[in-house]
Amino acid sequence: MIIETNTPKETFDFGKSLGERAKAGTVYTLIGDLGVGKTVFTQGLAKGLEIQEPISSPTFTIVQVYEEGRLPLYHFDVYRIGDVEEMEEIGYEDYFYGAGVSLIEWANLIEEILPEKYTEIKIEKDLEKGFDYRKITVTSIGE
Repeated sequence: MIIETNTPKETFDFGKSLGERAKAGTVYTLIGDLGVGKTVFTQGLAKGLEIQEPISSPTFTIVQVYEEGRLPLYHFDVYRIGDVEEMEEIGYEDYFYGAGVSLIEWANLIEEILPEKYTEIKIEKDLEKGFDYRKITVTSIGE
């Protein structure tokens, strides 16, 4: 599925719609260059999960846990990890296969430990179509 958005609000709203439909154990991978709107998308997803607290990128903590919504959100940013052993140290399996929704930024760096089934979300810019234009490609993996 390909979604095109033209404003940050549309990107947020798409994330929110996914969050509203998410079930426990859902794993999303989020692929995109710096500045494409991954945080805006994640804020929308959190809103769809009824999470009220502010969402920011967990760049220096690997995982940020938000528990007070309809389902917990486990927001990973694995950009700075050295290898998958760091993921094992934080107990990633408890998150990926737990009672919440996992969202993993830069998931291509840990492909070997991703679950068999997950949803890949790729966000891309195209400046020829406008500064706020985003192409969001959603692909179900393993289904």
